[in-house]
Amino acid sequence: MKLLRFFGKELILGSLIAILSIMTALVSWQGPIADSKQNENEILGMQNLNDGNAEYLSANQFIVYDFSMYDGWYTTEDEAKAAYYEESYSEQLQAAIESNPEDPFNQDHYDAMYTEAYDLWDVSDTGFEQASQYDTLGDELQKVMLLMALALAFAAWASLLKEDSNLRSLFAVASILVFLFGLTQYIPLLPLVLSMA
Repeated sequence: MKLLRFFGKELILGSLIAILSIMTALVSWQGPIADSKQNENEILGMQNLNDGNAEYLSANQFIVYDFSMYDGWYTTEDEAKAAYYEESYSEQLQAAIESNPEDPFNQDHYDAMYTEAYDLWDVSDTGFEQASQYDTLGDELQKVMLLMALALAFAAWASLLKEDSNLRSLFAVASILVFLFGLTQYIPLLPLVLSMA
């Protein structure tokens, strides 16, 4: 029981209240930053998704145009028209004809046409994944803030009770235990928390 009374000492409770106040303030400050990072990454993800969709549609139009020019070249018997059609090919179709003249509209050609759309979609996926990580971080920080506030409440109640009260020591120990549990929840979050800086 003497050990429990040690935790009820003014110096211990005062230090505990100070530490818990700082931790509660720190975590409550970091939560909105995580939410902001989530929002920022979701917006970037949506922007890149939209840009990727626009590039995909644009590539489709160029593919149709290439088909039209290739068909025109294939069916014409006029050399001037054939030269016009060949000059109108996209760079990707010209490269595809050089690499595979028998099948220029193969998968490599389509991949080359859609490269920019694919790249934007990859950036979009990365943005959405980061947004999800920050969303989870924000939720976890809310949980840590709740634990720190609970520990702070226990310490505050303990400080209001008389020093020889058993309840004071019990609240002080409860405060320390909840604080330690909160730290075990907070420490694994530190790498992502530090990345927000």
